[in-house]
Amino acid sequence: MAWWRLGSRRRRTSGSAPAEPESSGGSRRSEVLAHFREFERTRVGVEAYIEPATNVTGTTMVLIDFQGEWTRRAIPHPGAGVALAKDLGIPVYDVNLTGYPQRMRDWNARQRIERERRRRAADDPRRDSTASDD
Repeated sequence: MAWWRLGSRRRRTSGSAPAEPESSGGSRRSEVLAHFREFERTRVGVEAYIEPATNVTGTTMVLIDFQGEWTRRAIPHPGAGVALAKDLGIPVYDVNLTGYPQRMRDWNARQRIERERRRRAADDPRRDSTASDD
């Protein structure tokens, strides 16, 4: 079941994260919408998680599939994320209230292991493709 607690939103102060430039608003919005739609269309079990604005970044939304693969994009405000998730037909959660799902952490751990294996294989002198066995 998806839910959202709109009453928990804080108002931005002058010292909080800057909003996106207005000049790129229309094209940036369509890029984000297209990216999220493609992610949701090509994966199974996608859920949305709204991340609050911080001093460094604005509000973001993360889509996570059933395997834990994820993608993150900036959104103008939490309400826009809720509307987008509704449009995509996926559940939406407040990450402050639910946390991230374990499958996302597991996916990240698998990716680190795979990157390390690729790095070691590339650094391994025994795998030098220029050496000849004549």
